[in-house]
Amino acid sequence: MMTRWGRALRAAMAVLTTILALATPASAAPRTVLLYGDSLLAGLGLSEQDAFMGQMQAAMDKAGLDAVLVNASVSGDTTADGLARLDWTLGTPADAVILGLGANDMLQGLPPEETRRNLDAMLNGIAALKLPVLLLGMKANRGLGDDYVAAFDSIYPDLAAAHGAVLDPFFLDGVALDPALNQADGLHPNGQGVAVIVARLLPLVETLLRPRG
Repeated sequence: MMTRWGRALRAAMAVLTTILALATPASAAPRTVLLYGDSLLAGLGLSEQDAFMGQMQAAMDKAGLDAVLVNASVSGDTTADGLARLDWTLGTPADAVILGLGANDMLQGLPPEETRRNLDAMLNGIAALKLPVLLLGMKANRGLGDDYVAAFDSIYPDLAAAHGAVLDPFFLDGVALDPALNQADGLHPNGQGVAVIVARLLPLVETLLRPRG
């Protein structure tokens, strides 16, 4: 079984390979958008075509967005894992970031203040490079109790406001808890579920890539 660090190395190599493939003159190069998340963005259990990256890239192409997605997502990553590898990953040039971490923190019952601190540090690191960010929000399992839910659910809107990030309040909106839109584990969207998410997120990606005045 591949270790988490093995998966992280594979993601890093995928980023480097994609960037090298896009090494055309600056005037002709499309913008690159870094996907930085966990299994929800990595596409666990899905083909490349059905996974988030494949479906979002197809939707972006159809919409005429001159941008290419580069996937640096690692299944199983918590926000602490993401923070630990962020500097190395951001050493590869990108024009924008889609940040989607925190689901595994919640599933492991990690303290929300830790999740908030890690995400804040990642957003600060991305801001230092002046890269626009789309922050993909997550919501806590209601069975974790009112205090945990309130503390966790507030993380994403608070940080998006503080950092000027584009916000999707809940990545699994319209998909969570629907057996027809999820894989057998009930946690990861199937191809149909990803299609619902991509249709909802495409306008936010367009906003992310809009030139700042």
